[in-house]
Amino acid sequence: MLAATVRVTRDIDLAEECVQDAYAQALSSWAASGIPARPGGWLTTVARRRALDLLRRDANLRRFLPLLVEVSGDGEQPDGFPDDRLRLIFTCCHPALASQSQVALTLRLVCGLTTAEVARAFLVSDATMAARITRAKKKIATARIPYRVPSIEELPDRVDAVLAVVHLLFTIGHSAPAGSELVRRDLVERAVDLGRMLRTVLPASADVAGLLALILLTDARRAARVTSDGRLVPLAEQDRARWDAADIAEGLALVREAIGHRPPGRYALQAAIAAVHAEAPSYDLTDWREVVGLYDLLAQRWRSPVVDLNRAVALGMAAGPAAGLAALSRLTGEPQLAGYGYLPAARGYFLRELGDATAARSAYGEAILLTENEVERAYLAGLLAELG
Repeated sequence: MLAATVRVTRDIDLAEECVQDAYAQALSSWAASGIPARPGGWLTTVARRRALDLLRRDANLRRFLPLLVEVSGDGEQPDGFPDDRLRLIFTCCHPALASQSQVALTLRLVCGLTTAEVARAFLVSDATMAARITRAKKKIATARIPYRVPSIEELPDRVDAVLAVVHLLFTIGHSAPAGSELVRRDLVERAVDLGRMLRTVLPASADVAGLLALILLTDARRAARVTSDGRLVPLAEQDRARWDAADIAEGLALVREAIGHRPPGRYALQAAIAAVHAEAPSYDLTDWREVVGLYDLLAQRWRSPVVDLNRAVALGMAAGPAAGLAALSRLTGEPQLAGYGYLPAARGYFLRELGDATAARSAYGEAILLTENEVERAYLAGLLAELG
């Protein structure tokens, strides 16, 4: 709804007001006449009409009219973009905005995440993220950044930010930072849809192929990650027969395509890591040394504290818990990981493997304090209870 309305208003704040007005009107109209057959279409139409009414009242109507973009009779966008959300993602990811602001603003407005959820994805405070989003919206307004689909020549300057949006959207959905469920299916499925749309729009892009491969190979494990009563199942204990074979086959084909481009991009390398897990017949037979090598390449391509953390865990699996613990100790002073629950959870695992129950209990206790997802907290609490 927001994406369709922005195409009319060319103003994010005005579009948000019109969308809220449409919901308010639905509350009164539907109570009297019932829910329409196509509630989404009804709401979008009301929001767009509200936007046009406001523009007609504006003394600057003549300035806005040439910017209006109409949908053709069959509902397809005239520029070939198959979905309004994808169009708005591309327009929000304008090069005039800082790259982190592009991603944060799009996650907030287009993908419907709360400011707190976006902040967790960037490992920053809620206040910092709120200020960043506000600055980005003001920059769009003051710089008069146009709401239009970029030309073919402009797409390369925006693709990186768009891919980052879809990747973060999937990451948040795959392991929800907070709440009572481990997976937010709505966000995961939206990321899959957007990844497939990008593949349609940019079929020759190795980065798009790599991202879609990463999403499919990771999401293929969804059915095995939680028991019927909602308990978390770690990778080592998952029933691999429940993994989605079709998603794995499609993902592996995309990995081969993406990794064939030299040098391979960050998404191709991340997808290659997911492929190692997908092809391993069991957890014990996972080629952890290959995983470490791929993380080494990824660190050269895309430095991130989370990549360093994941590499440390893989190193511990390949070379033993002492090696993993030593690698993790080098990350304890990393500011972005200070409130990241996965770091003390990993320390707790290796300490337990080394037989240091006292230190492991302390690490798991810290991880529980830093974890807001109830499913993950329950799993960590179970590990803590096992230590006595």
